[in-house]
Amino acid sequence: MTNKLTSYNLPEDLKKMSEHELGLLSYDIRDFLIRHVSETGGHLASNLGVVELTVALHKVFNSPKDKIIWDVGHQSYVHKILTGRAEGFTELRKLGGLSGFPKREESPHDTCDTGHSSNSISLAMGLAAARDMNGEDYNVIAVIGDGSLTGGQAYEALNSAGAARPSKMIIIVNDNEMSISRSEGGLARHLTKMRTRKEYLELKKAFKKTFRGTAPRVYSGIESLKDNLRNIVVPGGIFEQLGFKYFGPVDGHNIEDLIDVLRVSQLFDSPVVIHVVTKKGKGYVNAEKNPDKFHSIAPFEPTTGKPLAPVKSMTYSGIFGEKLTEMAERDPRVIAVSAAMISGTGLDIFENHFPERVYDAGIAEQHAVDLAAGLALGGQRPVVAIYSTFLQRAYDQILMDVCLQNLPVVFAIDRAGNVGNDGPTHHGLFDLSYLSHMPNMTVMVPSDGTELQAMLDFSITLDGPSAIRYPKGKVPPMTKEIRDPLQLGKARKVADGKDVTIFAAGPMLEYAKEACTELEKEGITVDLFDARFAAPIDKEAILDSAKKTGKVVTIEDNVIPGGFGMAVTAVLTDHLPEARILRLGWDGQFLEQGGREQLFALHGLDGEGIKERVKKFLEGTA
Repeated sequence: MTNKLTSYNLPEDLKKMSEHELGLLSYDIRDFLIRHVSETGGHLASNLGVVELTVALHKVFNSPKDKIIWDVGHQSYVHKILTGRAEGFTELRKLGGLSGFPKREESPHDTCDTGHSSNSISLAMGLAAARDMNGEDYNVIAVIGDGSLTGGQAYEALNSAGAARPSKMIIIVNDNEMSISRSEGGLARHLTKMRTRKEYLELKKAFKKTFRGTAPRVYSGIESLKDNLRNIVVPGGIFEQLGFKYFGPVDGHNIEDLIDVLRVSQLFDSPVVIHVVTKKGKGYVNAEKNPDKFHSIAPFEPTTGKPLAPVKSMTYSGIFGEKLTEMAERDPRVIAVSAAMISGTGLDIFENHFPERVYDAGIAEQHAVDLAAGLALGGQRPVVAIYSTFLQRAYDQILMDVCLQNLPVVFAIDRAGNVGNDGPTHHGLFDLSYLSHMPNMTVMVPSDGTELQAMLDFSITLDGPSAIRYPKGKVPPMTKEIRDPLQLGKARKVADGKDVTIFAAGPMLEYAKEACTELEKEGITVDLFDARFAAPIDKEAILDSAKKTGKVVTIEDNVIPGGFGMAVTAVLTDHLPEARILRLGWDGQFLEQGGREQLFALHGLDGEGIKERVKKFLEGTA
């Protein structure tokens, strides 16, 4: 089947295909996706849901002249296949391979590098405005999911574009009732109401049957009649009230209907919204039944849908969900807040026990943070669970609405640091830098599951804001060793040594231990610390150890600029300037995609790499 798809000259060959042939092509694409994503992992359900829509887009429009912008971008696999990149799917999301998201350097057909949600309408409006200013002639199409419409930026852009009315701007709302988890909010309910009005769907079919084949001018002339009928049958009209020409709902798996509406949409020199109804996971029964499970999935067995690798018994997300549930059982003030990722953050465990104490804000991180601020003002103890890369969208709300008021909001920051194959838009490399400088904020970095549990307990005792950041990936085995209780800003001594001091932040402690074991074989002993806190840091421990060794190494799964190592450097510069320091972390550039362990090794941040870099540091060559 791979050879069949790669034998086409795409997207040019689409122009010659009949609707029947396009239907067969759609079947081939689904088979191709299931087979390849089952081997590489990736975003499956969302791509299965947009096969016919993407085929119709490339049938009607002329990419790359016409610009297609994929909101979030995880649903762009079909677009990549149809623009000549099917052969690259054997290396999908691997180091040096095909990106799982649109990437301009990969193909001229990828209009924008995307990976976060709700920005496509803004980008499309800007492109359309630039086109008009330059006197150019091409279409701009934004494809945005109903989940992304829960993000505030999408509303801002709709309001602006509807008022400014740039010419030839088409917005396709892919309505599948899902983002990662099921879509939440008023607009989602509005779309559901529109989607399920039987009278309107029947009216549409009758209209199309009557006027099929009518010349575009005649078709356009009777649009006002159709509009009036729709307004009677489908109340609301939120898009038309904002200034858009609205078409829909359209069956997103009927290629003929999609081609018709896309062709008609080009006739208007004003913003158009096309409401397309799709099914996430379409054509693969396992994904249709469990679209959230197959949103982003590791390699799996295609027939059963079961993962190829054994499921890890313990993850940081799972430990977090279980511990928070336990805390909620004894403290009724504990409330959970997330942003369209209840299951991804482990909060499904909490939700099963306390459904009335969970708030899913949708893909609206700013709203989620301020919702938590309001809960804290009302005497509750909210815990906000969001992935690191998405929490950075709420920087202002954390700073101005939580830290300024010194509110007891806990941020549980999942997927912090190197997340592996999803690449630069999803790596959480910046949270230590954007949180540690905030007044009143306590930032904790657990080195294992035991520390995460202790930090959650500790966070609830604080009178101000706190953040606990932990990674995707394996959790070191849970331990029953007796450790020093957490004290604000105090590190944990792990090993005594005299040659060099190492402060490791969070899970980097495991790599530091590996390096120390190898260094000791060469006669180098290490004063090793588990940092525990990135803000405030343990100045006393840093200075005491640095006075003994004269040489300090910091290790963090964060960019070096503004990170933990820079904070340690400031302490040494102020109080012990003669001490030497080596900062290990990410170099401040965007990190490529690849396996987590592969990326750590490639950048000298695994046990072997740390050992070699510390040796060079001690020798004065690094």
